[in-house]
Amino acid sequence: MAVTAQPTLRALLQRRDLGLSLVPREADIPEGALDRPLRWVHSSDLADPTPFLSEDLALLTTGTQFDEAVSIDTYVGRLADRGVIGLGFGTEVHRSGIPDELVEACAVHGMPLFAVPYRTPFIAVARAHSEAIAAQAYARRSWALDTQRALALAALRPHGLDATIAELGRRLDVWSGMFDAAGALTFAHPRDAIEARVLHELGSRVVEILTRGLEAGQSLSIEGHSFMLFTVGRGGHLRGVIALAIETLDPEARSVVTSVIAMAGLAMEQSEQLARSRRRLHTQLLGSLLADDPSLARRVLGSLPPAPVLVAVAADAPAGPLADWWERHRSEHGTSFFLAESEDGVTMCVSVADEGLLDEVAARFGIRIGVSDSEGYDSFARAHAQALTALRQQGSHGVARYADTVGSSILTALATDEARLVAESRLAPVREHDARTGADLEGSLRTWLEHDAKAESAANALGVHRHTLRSRIAHAGALLDIDLSTFPARAELWTILQTARD
Repeated sequence: MAVTAQPTLRALLQRRDLGLSLVPREADIPEGALDRPLRWVHSSDLADPTPFLSEDLALLTTGTQFDEAVSIDTYVGRLADRGVIGLGFGTEVHRSGIPDELVEACAVHGMPLFAVPYRTPFIAVARAHSEAIAAQAYARRSWALDTQRALALAALRPHGLDATIAELGRRLDVWSGMFDAAGALTFAHPRDAIEARVLHELGSRVVEILTRGLEAGQSLSIEGHSFMLFTVGRGGHLRGVIALAIETLDPEARSVVTSVIAMAGLAMEQSEQLARSRRRLHTQLLGSLLADDPSLARRVLGSLPPAPVLVAVAADAPAGPLADWWERHRSEHGTSFFLAESEDGVTMCVSVADEGLLDEVAARFGIRIGVSDSEGYDSFARAHAQALTALRQQGSHGVARYADTVGSSILTALATDEARLVAESRLAPVREHDARTGADLEGSLRTWLEHDAKAESAANALGVHRHTLRSRIAHAGALLDIDLSTFPARAELWTILQTARD
């Protein structure tokens, strides 16, 4: 941000027309004491002016208050505690030169002391500083207007949002970046100015902000880097985050950032509308693929992932961020994919070579995904059904593959929510009996069937007499109203026990 120098005590001392002079050497005062922002210049000869002073101002005095009743050391100490950043002494007004005691006290308290010559009225010093403040404010307003014009022109370029973010970074002279709704960095300027590990941590913070739905600007520090984060969008429709490697912003800079946020929101809203239109089109094309006919999809899209392909269905998945993730991967790595929404969830189709990306997606978004066996497009409907079957078996986030699902047991493939409900209803009389009496008829049934319905071996496993086990089996059969002496009844009972939740 190239603007006129910020009003400081050093800038005031450098005004030749005022003739001010620092009494001690600069090396004898605390480092940076002359470069703190100077808010105002005030004059007073009160013995204790601190009740009427604010922080970060310079005080001018002629020393008429210094008598035997006033301790100069105490006087300077009060000024330092109040936040006064400089003391100007008007020479040749009440006394000649500056009292040695005042020079010593200022040195002890780290207070810059400067001489104001007799020819320079205090009002001239105050007016000079007010002019510097006005010049600074005018320069900042001019900078803001010029920056707004530059940002408006940048927005008209190809990839206008990226150009705008880059122009913002250049104008603020800081690193700037744009994160999408999934928390991925989509653009940065300068691209390699921030270390990868810092960007990774910054991305994690962005995901947290987006997940919590925070809207205000956030300030944070990562490994010595200060960042300010600004969300784009509102409430449940946050569309991304603009990040700036800066610690704070003055009002003019903040107004510029606010305008960029508004432009980014508009640009992303337009992109989202186009994306929704594409997703609706893909939903229609999914219908033709489920008819095992890829010709329409190829004519509309130009191409599909090369066969053989994997069909995946994701449950409770954010279609927009998922599509953005795949589009970004396509642009960076040339990955071919097809994605569409339906009542069953988000359907994704990729080539067998890109199977590992499905695991990456599941981990990235914390979602459940069912994946089919590899198939050609003439068997797309079967692959889709396989993906749904695998998805139903996936209890937590991650990827479930159809081959693993059917490889374990046919009962596992049949264990739908409806089947579980029926099984639990059939077992209810036994479970109610066990809960009421403290018995374990259900456990005895499981052990008995696991031992091929042989009472002797099952009784030994349970640690009971075989007649006791036979009594339990008969009681359970009566409660369930089935004849457990027949194989079909035992097979049905085993299916019920395997399907019902424990």
